[in-house]
Amino acid sequence: MPILPRLAVATCLLAAGTVGANAQQCGGDFPAFLEGVKQEALAKGFSQSAVDAAVADMRLEPKVLTRDRAQGVFAQDWRQFATRMVSGYRLKFGRQNMQKYAGVFRDVEAETGVPAAVITSFWGLETDYGAVLGDFETLPALATLAHDCRRPELFRPHLIAAIEIVDKGYLRPEEMRGAWAGEIGQTQLLPEEYVAFGTDADENGRVDLRKDTADVLMTTGKYIASLGWRRGEPWLEAVKVPSDFPWDRAALVNKESRANFASLGVTKADGSPLENDEMAAALILPMGRNGPAFLAFANFDIYLAWNKSLVYSLTAGYFATRLAGAEPVDMGNPAPGLSVDQTKVLQQKLVDKGYDVGGVDGIVGENTRAAVRQEQLRLGLAADGWPTPDLLSAL
Repeated sequence: MPILPRLAVATCLLAAGTVGANAQQCGGDFPAFLEGVKQEALAKGFSQSAVDAAVADMRLEPKVLTRDRAQGVFAQDWRQFATRMVSGYRLKFGRQNMQKYAGVFRDVEAETGVPAAVITSFWGLETDYGAVLGDFETLPALATLAHDCRRPELFRPHLIAAIEIVDKGYLRPEEMRGAWAGEIGQTQLLPEEYVAFGTDADENGRVDLRKDTADVLMTTGKYIASLGWRRGEPWLEAVKVPSDFPWDRAALVNKESRANFASLGVTKADGSPLENDEMAAALILPMGRNGPAFLAFANFDIYLAWNKSLVYSLTAGYFATRLAGAEPVDMGNPAPGLSVDQTKVLQQKLVDKGYDVGGVDGIVGENTRAAVRQEQLRLGLAADGWPTPDLLSAL
């Protein structure tokens, strides 16, 4: 399986097409559901042979639903996750690949504005540079998730787009393998993204995001650019924060200029002064005031569009800074965090107090952090958004 299936926490999707009023959207008799899919694909002008071949490969896969109901990879704290994912192996091979495909990366950045390090960070985290593509059959996986009535509006458009991939001759049904949620290729793009941004960069006559590296890099660059990447601007920078900082201002939703942060005593990681300008950023403390600290700029929002998990997005952004030459971040000495079960107890207490924490799931997301900050302020604690056993006891 791929290292980090994207659609488990992805939010940035292309608009779904309209479906005939009589088409069965989800649930019920599976052959009847497939007939609706078939008619929708034919109505879009896909060839009969491609539709027949793709639909013939569709079936229900219970193991896909099991994966869909049991997502917990981002319950780790950031230090655990980042230390494991930004390994010496990935840094070494990432830099080697940036050198090996330097010409392709130059073309990609010239066209899209997206630097090599940014694409390479996703490439490494998603599939170890194409080494671990996933072995779930894409068409059965998407058919299962589209038939399941939990999120058909999310998966049915990707199922139709997967048929289009077959129709365009990019991949045959038996070649379509990837993550359990339908992601395909070396950077785990979803079928609608594959169709919309797929580029035959090596000019061999088809877009193959499983095997053709030039296609992978250019297509990924175009997709990232479509999310709003700002050419020539930073995405993330490790910083030092003074002990008297007003900690409640350290939040993703709080955007301030670098000049403001500098006036509050924030410096670069090496102690040198920040740029005294109006470039907006948010201060992120993934493990509270005694742990690592980062300024996240507008381009960091693209990481959150790729994957809404702060743990993943911050890891990917940090990985890209390392590939671009940054030193390892000082992990500091953060206060102990909570276990998954303790986090669920905390979240339930916050829900009982009227907070929207985004679900009692044991994952410290931005909603949970915002509620924690409010309770820290109420209790007279440093409002850094990091839930600790002391906070749980105080509640």
